[in-house]
Amino acid sequence: MRQTSGVRGDLRLRPVRPAGWWFDGLLLAAVVALTVALASGHLFGLDRAVADWSDDNRPTAARWVAMTLNLLGQGTPLTLLAAGLGVLLALRLRSVRPLLPPVVGFVLTFFTVGPLKVWTARPAPSASVKEPFLSPEQTLPLFQHDLPVRFAQSYPSGHVANAIVWYGVLALLLAPLVRSFGRTVPPRLVTVVRVVPPAVVFCTTVYLGWHWLTDSVAGLLLGLLLDRLLRRVPWDDLPLPRRLGDWARPVAWSAPPATSATR
Repeated sequence: MRQTSGVRGDLRLRPVRPAGWWFDGLLLAAVVALTVALASGHLFGLDRAVADWSDDNRPTAARWVAMTLNLLGQGTPLTLLAAGLGVLLALRLRSVRPLLPPVVGFVLTFFTVGPLKVWTARPAPSASVKEPFLSPEQTLPLFQHDLPVRFAQSYPSGHVANAIVWYGVLALLLAPLVRSFGRTVPPRLVTVVRVVPPAVVFCTTVYLGWHWLTDSVAGLLLGLLLDRLLRRVPWDDLPLPRRLGDWARPVAWSAPPATSATR
């Protein structure tokens, strides 16, 4: 049996707010309820109203500003940025542990957001004005598996879900990285990193007509759920192969919130 580095025998999950698993269950139930509602033909009027308003109030200048701001939610650059920060921190601290959050974040998003998009098979609002040139009514329903996959991957919004997960990972890496240079990160800055980019991505994605409002709401709910899972992981206590030696040393992440440990 492969030996692992010494860690505490009882892996305690890190606390999150709100504490406990009830909020995670609420987020999951909300995603399921929203999906069922859309599958039953509900909320289409709301989606159409928001999409039509956006189309009627999108001058060229505002469109370019929104497209620029929406780049904050591009999954591949965010993945590479998080991986790069993880590598930099790993080299500075001589520990492989900073590589774990980006890897786990990638696995979580890859095996949740992508498969859900393929399974629900919903076109984007823009599918009526560009390929596959559906009628406006045909762009709303889920489970249109007769369409090519590239035309039916709107639900849930990957931009929003990825933004929440990856900016959460970046915020997690930021504090120890800055501390390795002898400085500290104000807690408010960490909150800004976690909140502002996902909020901007949510608004611009809907405004540009790249996703229905309910797509982005589903992405928000799913992203928050995945982010809470990542924040619970006791990264410094995870067992690693003993052959890593000192490279398995703890990172001393930022102090967790002053709440009771998550059950």
